[in-house]
This record gives sequence, C-alpha cells and structure tokens, in this order.
Amino acid sequence: MALPIFLQFSSFLERESRERESNFPIRYVSFTANFILTLFYSVIESFQISFTRKMVPNKQAEEAIVAGEMKGSNEQEHGEGEEGLGVDQSMSGFKNFLWHGGSAYDAWFSCASNQVAQVLLTLPTSFSQLGMLSGVILQVFYGILGSWTAYLISVLYVEYRARKEKENVSFKNHVIQWFEVLDGLLGPHWKAVGLAFNCTFLLCGSVIQLIACASNIYYINDHLDKRTWTYIFGACCATTVFIPSFHNYRIWSFLGLGMTTYTAWYIAIAALIHGKVEGVFHSGPTKLVLYFTGATNILYTFGGHAVTVEIMHAMWKPRKFKSIYLFATLYVFTLTLPSAAAMYWAFGDQLLNHSNAFSLLPRTRFRDAAVILMLIHQFITFGFACTPLYFVWEKVVGMHDTKSICLRALARLPVVIPIWFLAIIFPFFGPINSAVGALLVSFTVYIIPALAHMLTYRKASARQNAAEKPPFFMPSWTTMYIVNLFIVVWVFVVGFGFGGWASMTNFINQVDTFGLFAKCYQCKPPPPHNH
Repeated sequence: MALPIFLQFSSFLERESRERESNFPIRYVSFTANFILTLFYSVIESFQISFTRKMVPNKQAEEAIVAGEMKGSNEQEHGEGEEGLGVDQSMSGFKNFLWHGGSAYDAWFSCASNQVAQVLLTLPTSFSQLGMLSGVILQVFYGILGSWTAYLISVLYVEYRARKEKENVSFKNHVIQWFEVLDGLLGPHWKAVGLAFNCTFLLCGSVIQLIACASNIYYINDHLDKRTWTYIFGACCATTVFIPSFHNYRIWSFLGLGMTTYTAWYIAIAALIHGKVEGVFHSGPTKLVLYFTGATNILYTFGGHAVTVEIMHAMWKPRKFKSIYLFATLYVFTLTLPSAAAMYWAFGDQLLNHSNAFSLLPRTRFRDAAVILMLIHQFITFGFACTPLYFVWEKVVGMHDTKSICLRALARLPVVIPIWFLAIIFPFFGPINSAVGALLVSFTVYIIPALAHMLTYRKASARQNAAEKPPFFMPSWTTMYIVNLFIVVWVFVVGFGFGGWASMTNFINQVDTFGLFAKCYQCKPPPPHNH
C-alpha cells in the first residue's frame, strides 16, 4: 500500500520540480525508520519516473555545496509568480530541512553518528580484555588523539583549498577528497599512499557493517543463518548508491545518532538491572595478545574520521569544522563509557567469548528495539563508509560530474559487490575491528595526517602564509610538531606494532577455529530432537 502512495507523491514532486527547472531528488524526504525496503523500492521507481523525462537542470544543490555557496535552493524560491507558489515554497522548505545539510550542526551529527556503530557492541569485550581502568583511560586517550588528528585533517583541507582558489581552480561539481589534499600539498607519492590506505580502510569498514547487520538480526530472527542475512542486507545496503553526497545525509545522521543513543543507554541500563552474573570474574588484563587487541579496537573506535574531508566539503562554511569532531567525541564518551563499563561489571570474563553485547542480554522488547535501531544505523554507517569509495570510483570511470543520479547509481554498483563478497568470507567483525584498527586506522587517521601536517609546514614561508595558524592552546609551531611527533611514534609502536601483532594473532586464531565462509559464526547449536 505504501508503494502506490509514494509513487503518487513522487509524481507530484516531479511535476513541481519540472516546472521549477530543478533536478533535486526530493523523494528521499519521505523516509522513516520502519519501512526501509518499501522506501527504497519507491525511491528507485520515483527516480526512474523523474529521469526518463526531459528536465533542464538549474543550479543543483550538489553544485551549490561543492562551490561552497548557498544559491541553489534560495534562487528557486524567488522570481516565479506562478500558481501554487505557496505549495512550492512549503515543499522547498521541507526538502531543504530534510535533504540539504551543510551546517556545523549537520557536520556534528555526521561525525558523532559515524563514530558509534557496531563498535558500541564490541567495546564491552575490549573492556574484558583490558580491564576497567585501562578501558576507560584508553577511550579518553584515543578520543583526544582522534580529535586532534581530525583537526589536522581539517587544517590541511583548508590549506589545500585556499591554495587552489588562489590559482582560480573551481571545484564545481567536484568533491574534494583526502588523497587529493595530500596530492596538492605533498605530491603524487603521498596521494598514492593516502588513496591506498583510505580506500582499503573504508572498504573494510563497509564489510564490517554488513557482518554486524547479519550478526544483530540473528538475535531477533534465527530462522535464517547469518550468511543468508548477509545476502539480504548486502542487497539492502546497495541502495545507498542513490545518496549523492554527505550534503544529503542530514536526516540520516540525525536519526542514526538517536538510534545509537537509545542502544547505548539500553545496554547500560539492561546490564545494571540484570546485575552481576553468578560467579562473575573480572580477570582482565591477563594476556598481552588480548590486551593489545582490545586497545586496538578502541583505537579503531575513535578513528572514524576517514571521511572528514568529505564531511567538511559538504559544509557551507568548512572553516567552522575545527572543533566539531572534538565535541562529537565528547558526546560519544557519554555513550561508550557507561555501556561498556556496565556490561563488563555485570558479565565480566564471559565477554571474552561474546564479541557482541546483545548476545548476553536477555531478550525483551527493549532489546529487540535496540537491535532493530542498530540495524538501521549500521545501514546508515555503510553509506558513510561507501560514499567516499563511490566518489573515487566515479572519478576513475569519468562519472563524477554527471548530474543524473540514476547514471551515477549504476556507476557505483560495482563498488558494493566486492564488499558483499568479503562479508561472506569473513563473518566475524570483532577480530576484524582490531585488525583494521592496527593495520589501517593507525596510518589512515593518525600517522598520515600528523606526518602530512609536519611536512606541509616544514618551511618558514609555509608557516608564515598558512591559511590556519596554530590553535589558541598551542603556544607555537614547535609545540604542534612535538605533539604530532608523539602521535606518530606512539601509534606506530603501540597501535601498529603491538596492536598489529595482537590483532593478527587473534584474527588468525578465529580463522583457524571457525574457517572462512562460515555459515553461522558463533550461533547457538540446534536444539536436540526429541524421540
């Protein structure tokens, strides 16, 4: 029943947009959390209706945000004295409210929502590996480090863009990405390194979301095995190809953060109500392998800013990004610390064998609601991780400046297929989190930004003409160099060195124990037959 309603609504919006000579995909504004599949069927149909007709594109919202201007939607609200102007204005306002997000608040929601997805469910296991004290300290420590390197990335983006604008380079219809910033500031070798690490990290992040979706839904419906659920959610997540850019994630980011907020506090409250299990032990830390595996998972948790440049580029005023990631991290602390600490207090060492917090909590309607909301948020996070990959692929195949969303969606589909396949091969996202954190996140979002900042401003002339000076709490450039050097050494030795050793050891153990292409990883055994 919902599909014909959406199609009628889409047809109406299409006629309205054709009269106004706009090409905005406003059918997305109808989405709500409980009908994802129906919604995307209607979205696909509405796009087919809209783009099979001849439409004259005016200044699109995508062009407006890439150019850093606020003209597109405002120009459409003036100068047309046609019949139905009141409806036109109200529809435009509704569309802008849900679809066009380029403010600092939108960036905050995107950063906070992107940090807390499936790691919320694995952090209790990290606490069991680290112990309570180390778990809290490392969360705060890596949260601060992550906020600092996100700040460095934002500074380098502003520097790159300022230099290019002096050369009269236009970014109309082009989304700047991290590897392009490295290329413009440090040369093609840095571009290759940034591209390799960033794309591999985002690819693995997308794989993790699919695995986590299958793992979570199994706690509600175990009639299908997890591999089958991976097939299903792979098809669902493929529909993210229709979301043009981070500028269009406003409502998704807002709802995603609300969902993880509910899930985090449900976990904390449910664990406290449940109380300590009989004979609970809190042995951690006991082994170096487990300790550094847990530490690396936390490093991964606060290293979710591989999409920082794309989020900044979607802002109307990117210079306002400086402290946004820090404020997002402070909010994330209110979700991760209570939930992980409460679960470890209640279940202790049992978490060592349960990488998903849902597996130990009794099934109630509140847990089912948390699972469903987490599923929806993981779908959103899949889009966060895949969108930069979509941009890269579009640029490779020459489709990045194409205005037709349907054509861009078709061009993006090949990106989803290897992600889908890898999620079926490696069905255990707990060990993958730590391995990705040690081998990829350590370089992508900690070491490379710190090194790039040091090399970009190594000359006195570069420091003198810098688009962004050191922050007020840094007395000099020398202090910034010391902080950056500390991050490089610490993350390389502890994160990549010890963390890589521990994570790969744990990962190999999981593969040896459960094998690749596992049909149902960590599933309960079937009940015995009664004769």
